[in-house]
Amino acid sequence: MIPTFADAVTSLAPKAGFAFRDGVIEKWDINDTKIPQPTEEAIQSKLAELQAAYDAQAYARSRQAEYPPLAEQLDHIYHNGVASWKANMVKPVKDKYPKPG
Repeated sequence: MIPTFADAVTSLAPKAGFAFRDGVIEKWDINDTKIPQPTEEAIQSKLAELQAAYDAQAYARSRQAEYPPLAEQLDHIYHNGVASWKANMVKPVKDKYPKPG
């Protein structure tokens, strides 16, 4: 899932309760745990970090969407063996969406 403002805040202060609108915190620490509210700079920095991690996994999401259903893969293994499965089902997808760096 694409990271959101709420993900960034929750990542910075996992036990805090908050309410926000349009990327602005309106209520903080609803749970009354005395957790300090993160700065806008800290939130934006965390959001950029979460977005970079999400972007780095684009190849994995593309691969997952391209692989055949598990039942079809298992049937292929049963009838043709693991080597054939790797060569005919796994390798083409990995070649199409290589892991970066």
